[in-house]
Amino acid sequence: MTTAAATSRPATLMRNSAWDALLVALAGAHAVALVVWPSLGVVAIGLWWNSNTISHAFLHTPFFHSRVLNAAFSVFETALVGIPQTIWRQRHLAHHAGLPWRLRWSRLVGVEIMLVLIVWTTLATLALDFFLRSYFPGMLLGLTLCALHGHFEHAGGTVSHYGAAYNWLFFNDGYHVEHHSNPGLHWTRLPAAADNRATLSRWPPVLRWLDVLSLEGLERLVLRWGWLQSWVLRVHERAFRRILPFAPGLKRAAIVGGGLFPRTALLLRRLVPDAELVVIDRNVANLETARRLLDDRVQFVHAAYEPVQCCDVELVVFPLSFVGDRRVRYDVSAAPAVLVHDWIWNRRGRGAIVSWLLLKRLNLVRRCGD
Repeated sequence: MTTAAATSRPATLMRNSAWDALLVALAGAHAVALVVWPSLGVVAIGLWWNSNTISHAFLHTPFFHSRVLNAAFSVFETALVGIPQTIWRQRHLAHHAGLPWRLRWSRLVGVEIMLVLIVWTTLATLALDFFLRSYFPGMLLGLTLCALHGHFEHAGGTVSHYGAAYNWLFFNDGYHVEHHSNPGLHWTRLPAAADNRATLSRWPPVLRWLDVLSLEGLERLVLRWGWLQSWVLRVHERAFRRILPFAPGLKRAAIVGGGLFPRTALLLRRLVPDAELVVIDRNVANLETARRLLDDRVQFVHAAYEPVQCCDVELVVFPLSFVGDRRVRYDVSAAPAVLVHDWIWNRRGRGAIVSWLLLKRLNLVRRCGD
């Protein structure tokens, strides 16, 4: 058969990628889990995980060539997570466009709303104990997790997380800056679009509140009190004075991640006033904070650290809170010496303790022969 209709028919069921069949299968597994283990935890975790993986991917890049199959899957997901998927799609795309959401009525919207009402009524009639003790509170908990997830993906600007485990379990949802740059890009292609200018967090979204307790969170506390800044500079200056004689002739130094409270740049400006300083930070907000505390002789570079950036410096300095491949901190191939803010128990090269209270030390490692 060689008619035009036959030749134009899609060769495959899936519209974008065969990998989407895995998400369809996992939606089926989610349904099975709800039947086999009907509990508050399965309802809550299932709603949160499905909404940020299967449902999220589907609303941006519908899985099937067939409009009928896409509508059918939308209805299935509606029953599965208890949220009308067409409404969520409208709301989510308005979020990407930066526009207020307004409900646009359609036949599919009506069908999905009616289906949710039928599911709730059926459960309340036939399984009231499960509905009151598991399903309803599970829905509330799942929606709370979704709200936290969405909040921390965008708090202070869109943020990515490149952790392998999270992106394996959540199908590259961690590449969120990249997703916002190109919302129609299929989830399998997001890692290849990684943006070295992206703001990153070491935590996945629902654990990002831990940043408050992280080193960066502690840095923000230092910025609040002048007396704490003075103490931090004083204890670091003692260590710098012990280390710098072993890095003589310093004319140019690169400071990686020098934003927030830029203690290293402040001290090098004081101790080696003629040296040129370059601060490299991937976070624009951190750089702006550092600019307010440093003079205009310091150069600022908005970029992720790459060794090639430091080929013309004598010293590269890494913070304790360095985000990225931590092995590069002690790589002296790019510069004659590296100075690393490290934990007190990690001694490398020539070291000097900063503070037992901070559990911190400075380690200086020089290139052989220098």
